[in-house]
Amino acid sequence: MNLDEYNKRAQLTKNANQSFLKALKRKSPKNLDDLFHTSHALVFEHTDCLSCANCCKTTSPIFYERDIDRAAKKLRLRPGVFIDKYLKVDEDEDYVLKQSPCAFLDTDNYCLIYDDRPAACREYPHTNRKRMVQILDLTYRNTLVCPAVLKIVEDVKIKLRI
Repeated sequence: MNLDEYNKRAQLTKNANQSFLKALKRKSPKNLDDLFHTSHALVFEHTDCLSCANCCKTTSPIFYERDIDRAAKKLRLRPGVFIDKYLKVDEDEDYVLKQSPCAFLDTDNYCLIYDDRPAACREYPHTNRKRMVQILDLTYRNTLVCPAVLKIVEDVKIKLRI
């Protein structure tokens, strides 16, 4: 699926996916983590993130102090200079990127600081985390960013017959 097709599908299924994930949050099936983790593994067997990089093009991870220190060191900058050059404080008082796409995304969708990227990037799209019920709001938002998350949610929806 190309990004245009994905964006259309994400918009068409937006309300249904939001309702589905809200219902899951209320019900909290015991096997929810297993369902997400199994679907995550299957979807990522056939997913090439480098062909998409929509997450890097449209969103910003939170940068915690340890992330700032690691990325600044990689770029041979002082943390304060790194912050001034690349980050801003958002409405939740978190450090996030000043711009989209990510300043560290090169033309081939490779990350220039890949080995030193923020934890939020390392863990993205978070569909293999424990206690998925706690991040279903984030999962919904990620269906609008990541084609793999949309596929995972659709797969879980089919498995639960909702």
